[in-house]
Amino acid sequence: MLLNPDILTQIAPLELKARTIIEGFISGLHRSPYHGFSVEFAEHRPYHAGDDFKHIDWKAYGKTGRFFVKQYEEETNLRAHIVLDVSTSMNFKHFAEWSKLRYAIHYAASLMYLMNRQRDACGLITFDSEIRQKYPPKSSYSHLRMLFGQMEKILENEDQSRKDKRESASAEALHSLAEQLKHRSLVVILSDLFENVSNHDALISALKHLRHRKHEVLLLNVLEHKSERELDFPDGTFLFEDMETGSELEVVPAQVKESYRKKVKDFTYKFKLACSEAKIDFEEIDTQSPFDLALLAYLNKRKRLG
Repeated sequence: MLLNPDILTQIAPLELKARTIIEGFISGLHRSPYHGFSVEFAEHRPYHAGDDFKHIDWKAYGKTGRFFVKQYEEETNLRAHIVLDVSTSMNFKHFAEWSKLRYAIHYAASLMYLMNRQRDACGLITFDSEIRQKYPPKSSYSHLRMLFGQMEKILENEDQSRKDKRESASAEALHSLAEQLKHRSLVVILSDLFENVSNHDALISALKHLRHRKHEVLLLNVLEHKSERELDFPDGTFLFEDMETGSELEVVPAQVKESYRKKVKDFTYKFKLACSEAKIDFEEIDTQSPFDLALLAYLNKRKRLG
């Protein structure tokens, strides 16, 4: 669930916010049609013939009627990289309480917390026009806390990053990443895809590059749907500024809303189709909506990976 941002903002540090989000999410799962996801017993795996009986969790058996054995850290079978867009456009917000960057970081922290709970290894990569930070996947809790610390630093510098005008170049950064990742992994990309309306083919090529290197890809397009997809502004004239270049354009939204929505819908359809053909999971994540959709997108992907 999406708690009141004011409440979450008062909770510190990021580690506690992530835990609060995930506990609320799991509680919601247990009351929803999605209760089939094995989050509660994420620290266990199904019993297999030949497993030592002393590792069976009888409490889990009592609750589910199925045999589970405790899963230890060395049994980790998923290596994941959270790839976070930190370009200046990610600082945008108009209707939402949080910027796209702040929303994406809280989602990333929550996902990392969930992965760690499931004994999966998780790393962090940040990029704008190039890769800025790269921390390899590990499943230890000390590593998780270090990643939280790095993301907190990004949040602390959010005001400065608005002034830096750091342009995004997702295609170039993802091509570079595909060459750098040596082990087959799950790559979860959090980006507003800001520059790629005119660079559609290049981005798809970069995503295919990751797939060619045998990586699984989950692409989460972080956006403020009401403003960026619907152009749902009050009557009047607005001055829009490109956050990455500083260029400005005066617009009367009511006059262009219909054609704008059609172009966005057409572009989004083509992009989703291209992702589907490349076997890339794609979801749009609205910064005014709960985290549930994005977390379910991950759980669906994780379930298919086994």
